[in-house]
Amino acid sequence: MRFVSLDEAVAVVKSSDRLYIHAGAATPHGLIAGLVELRHDLRDVEIVHMHTDGPAPYTELGMEHRFRHNALFIGPNTRQAVQEGRADYTPVFLSEIPALFEPGGSLPLDVAFIHVTPPDADGNCSLGVSVDCALSAATNARMVVAQVNLRMPRTFGASIPVSLIDLAIEVDHELPIAVHQLPGPEATEVGRHVAALIKDGATLQMGIGAIPNAVLRELKNHRDLGVHTEMFTDGLLTLLHAGVVNGSRKTMHPGKVVTAFAVGSNALYDFVGDNPDIEFHPVDHTNNVDVIAAHDNMVAINSALSVDLTGQVVADSIGPRFYSGIGGQVDFIRGSARSKGGVPIIALPSTAKNGEVSRICPELLAGSGVVTTRGDVHWVVTEYGARNLHGRTIRDRATMLIEIAHPKFRDDLERAAVRLGYLGHHEH
Repeated sequence: MRFVSLDEAVAVVKSSDRLYIHAGAATPHGLIAGLVELRHDLRDVEIVHMHTDGPAPYTELGMEHRFRHNALFIGPNTRQAVQEGRADYTPVFLSEIPALFEPGGSLPLDVAFIHVTPPDADGNCSLGVSVDCALSAATNARMVVAQVNLRMPRTFGASIPVSLIDLAIEVDHELPIAVHQLPGPEATEVGRHVAALIKDGATLQMGIGAIPNAVLRELKNHRDLGVHTEMFTDGLLTLLHAGVVNGSRKTMHPGKVVTAFAVGSNALYDFVGDNPDIEFHPVDHTNNVDVIAAHDNMVAINSALSVDLTGQVVADSIGPRFYSGIGGQVDFIRGSARSKGGVPIIALPSTAKNGEVSRICPELLAGSGVVTTRGDVHWVVTEYGARNLHGRTIRDRATMLIEIAHPKFRDDLERAAVRLGYLGHHEH
């Protein structure tokens, strides 16, 4: 690893290169700013990453000829560019992303921009709060440029030898903060219904947002919970401090919280730093269906934009407009379904747009992509209850989903179900 100026560091990127950018709270903003501000000569550089936190200046209007972003998961900072056709979206299971960068994969990398800790006594740098697919990117890219940050927490799990890093710049940057979403009344009710499905000793996976936070708030009287997840957030801190999450009954990595990345507050980053109880692993481990299934009583809690009356789950698009990504939903739904005592859950509020639209819908909006199929779906939970669709007929499913839809939409949903041939009786 050779320390260089910012000019030298970003000079390694050539026109038509494919450039990987480290994701999440490890987004290397120093290198990104250097690339955008100093390299006006570049043309057709493909920038590939999962969701990044903070600004994404390479997706702004006027950047089209210099950079084209390829989102493996669409974050709020790249959504407009994707929806306007100025950036691309690659639908892919999170577990399969690292292999895309490997020899023979569809996304060989010319350069990787990563964000690491200074090296330790053994000559290893920690990838800090975001191992996800950065380990594969750093291992397989032709050139690796690191932003070495004194403030990046050193985490346990995967690290990279200094010998893998070609060039480095030194920074002293705060990590991006994600604001903890407080659950409103609907999310709180969803959380209550989800928590009722979770047994003591279960191992949990969940994401970020009001509903996962509501679930975590409802678990304070549970015991011996474990965590095996792709994403570690502030909502878990209270349960860890209270000893509710201790991993004592986990069948894999007992006693450890296993995650691929952490996004949240400085308190969260301080907690994971130098903490041997928290291990960061690549997504081809955390999201590997066999690894997930090897945890007894694995509970996967995932969200959705809408669910139709047959149980098809839409999670990455609103009609044809791409919104987020496939992410780890299918990895964890399938893994938990195969787990002994596993509970795969799709949790969502019953309505959108301030109660004007039912998220339980007769048919999917034209152009919507199904992320979790009818065959994969198990529990669907709204603020009105929880229903297990697995192994149930279309008629059963339609009836059960109407029962947990918002009351003001139930009559319309029932009429639609009759019209579509899902319900045999005629009620008008």
